[in-house]
Amino acid sequence: MDYLSPLDASFLDVEDEDPHASLAISSVAVLDGPAPSQAEFAEAIRGRLALVPRYRQKVRRVPFNLGCPRWVDDPDFDLDFHLRRTALTAPGDDAALERLIGRVMSQRLDRDRPLWEDWLIEGLSGGRWALLSKVHHCMLDGVTGNELYRLICDAGPQPRPPVPDDWRPEPGTNDLDLALDALGRLARMPFEQARLLAAAIGDPDRTTSLLGRLARGTTALAEAFLPAPPTSLAGPLSRARRYAVSRTPLSEIKAVAARHEVTVNDVYLAAVAGAFRRTLLARGERPEPGAIRTLVPVNVRHEDARHVFDNRIASLLLDLPIEIDDPAGRLRAVHERIAELRERREVEAGVALLDLAGLQPYAMVSFLTRTALSLPNRGIATVTTNVPGPPKQLYILGRPIREILPYVPIAERMRVGVAVLTYGGTAAFGVTTDFSAVPEAAEFAAAVVDEIRRMGPVASRAATRRPRRSAAGKAGKKELV
Repeated sequence: MDYLSPLDASFLDVEDEDPHASLAISSVAVLDGPAPSQAEFAEAIRGRLALVPRYRQKVRRVPFNLGCPRWVDDPDFDLDFHLRRTALTAPGDDAALERLIGRVMSQRLDRDRPLWEDWLIEGLSGGRWALLSKVHHCMLDGVTGNELYRLICDAGPQPRPPVPDDWRPEPGTNDLDLALDALGRLARMPFEQARLLAAAIGDPDRTTSLLGRLARGTTALAEAFLPAPPTSLAGPLSRARRYAVSRTPLSEIKAVAARHEVTVNDVYLAAVAGAFRRTLLARGERPEPGAIRTLVPVNVRHEDARHVFDNRIASLLLDLPIEIDDPAGRLRAVHERIAELRERREVEAGVALLDLAGLQPYAMVSFLTRTALSLPNRGIATVTTNVPGPPKQLYILGRPIREILPYVPIAERMRVGVAVLTYGGTAAFGVTTDFSAVPEAAEFAAAVVDEIRRMGPVASRAATRRPRRSAAGKAGKKELV
């Protein structure tokens, strides 16, 4: 049976515990026109379904939480339900597209069906159209999102032929079979735990060293959940979301990184810190040290698992240096703080805890997860994710993808989330905010780009909020996602 991992299932638990959260992730591909007809659109997706089995599967809970939820074929799968179509009113500018994305992503996916939707959006200015791909986070992370693009899109203007498809839904499994299978897995757990313990005893020096590193990392993780100074940018959420985008050439970020001898991720996080500082000051609030602690997902996926649709991420929990006024000083602080977190083995500890969760009864893991989620989160204020997009130019039905815009969901008192995706030599920053509590989404997005300029050797005219239409190039690989 095809079970979700405890990490995959945790994204369902978040939605269950937070009635205002929608844990779908998204990317929006903007293409040259004309937009395809609905029949062409449906036929193109239908011709790729065999490559993405998850698109015809839904989540089913195991009775009494005896095991992780599992993926089952949907016997009533209806492609038309998942393919949506809408249009922007004139003039179809970026602001109109951003408003639509915010509305679409505010709504939860239907748990009784496969957890994805594709929205074809017509009416963009310049004769363009867009494809919004909405997928629940329990299905994949940002890195596997690139794999999804590779499977669905074409590498050239000539569309590939449909993939042979003889899919028939597997017969349904009744609750008794699910429960028996889960009980069998529970019965095997003590042997798996004993094998792990025997391996540890057999190499005491390595085990002692490993436990020491993990203790440091776990301590660092625990410290990050301590209450942070309160701000108006963290607190209860409404159901609705705002979304805004800004863009800058990737070469400009790389130039800043080279000048200061830091990474591209350091530059991104320092720019986000600057945007948070500006927002707080504009609200008349003091940017206190430790007030904006961000969850930074880190890709821990091995190369041989890049085709697997699931989540393989750990986290760094970083205090953004919003108390520092100087942009270069913030950049140095980000670089040093990330180095310290890596030295303290925070990521290793996160991976070990996830591995350990897989060796425990799911009912206990789910109970602990839900209990933690039910407590007020006053330690983490935001999420910042960095995803390298497809490295080469892609096409859909012969139309070139000109840019890809990222969307990251927010939940658990995080009123702001920031994602950056690189494609075609451009870094697109997608900012998600709570609609009521943080209406400054557009100002925040613009501030991120302006902060990069302030760190850079030369301000660039190209760093604007207008779409970039260059052909795709090498985007560069990044570790943070």
